Amino acid sequence: MDNVDLQVLRQVVTWREAGHAVVMGTITRTWGSAPRPVGSVVAVRDDGQIAGSVSGGCIEDDLIARMREKALVADAPQVVRYGVSGDEAARFGLPCGGTLELVLEPLASHSLVEDLLQRLADGQRVRRTLDLRSGAVKLASAEGADTVLLDETTLVSTHGPHWRLMVIGAGQMTVYLAQMAQALDYQVTVCDPREEYLPELPGVQRTREMPDDAVIAMKPDAHTAVIALTHDPKLDDLALMEALRSPCFYVGAIGSRVNQAKRKQRLAEHFGMTEAELARLHGPVGIKNGARTPPEIAVSILAELTAIRYGWEIPEPRFVGGAATSVTAGCVV
Repeated sequence: MDNVDLQVLRQVVTWREAGHAVVMGTITRTWGSAPRPVGSVVAVRDDGQIAGSVSGGCIEDDLIARMREKALVADAPQVVRYGVSGDEAARFGLPCGGTLELVLEPLASHSLVEDLLQRLADGQRVRRTLDLRSGAVKLASAEGADTVLLDETTLVSTHGPHWRLMVIGAGQMTVYLAQMAQALDYQVTVCDPREEYLPELPGVQRTREMPDDAVIAMKPDAHTAVIALTHDPKLDDLALMEALRSPCFYVGAIGSRVNQAKRKQRLAEHFGMTEAELARLHGPVGIKNGARTPPEIAVSILAELTAIRYGWEIPEPRFVGGAATSVTAGCVV
């Protein structure tokens, strides 16, 4: 669940506390391109006020109109689809032939939105199960990847903390990586015990702990990435040792292929790391795309994180021309 959807839930609680009726819509399926991913939510108040979005605006306009006309669901959740035909797709701001499926849910005390928000505030990942016949909700702990499953009787959705990124080292590349990562909804922490390497970064948490202690304190989960950028084995290896033994979805380190091989050898010999643990290490970090400058390298790193986050494997790129030297994550190979 991203920042936008958390804001929607907070707004829902405020509206309900003020005595308003609210209908919440959850995207359960899309065909073709869609402005918001599956699992995104929108909420409509009884007077037509809206929070969140699921399209470019046309579907929201339809929901507002239906709410004002008292035509939205009032007793039990309902599955609706927009944009089945080309004409409807154009009308609702979807690509030609696109389709968007929503579960519209009238909220009540048994919707447990307040309980969900409290669990999220406590840093928990939560699985929410909605009974489509009664509207009753059950909340349980969630593990693994985000899930949105809809069948004839049940909607199961996964909610949890922001994606988190810990960067080891506070050099120039970290500045670009941190700024771009925040735009992709990562909560960024920069760890560097060297005082001269800790620049001011708006919105970024900073720590001077030793990297292994910082990773342990962060309590990495399946929504966490750890990237080592110092080029200093005394710092990078400590962080990698703990991150590779955690549930992190991504662990990476800057450096050439030769240096990566040396790093794995060190981790195996001095820290007893297994082949399976070392196989999780991404290095050289980022997608091989010829990146040379710090912002280009940051783009390559975040492109790889995005692919892995959504379950995509990117084949080894092939050099077809241009500059004579191929560069991966800032290191000539």
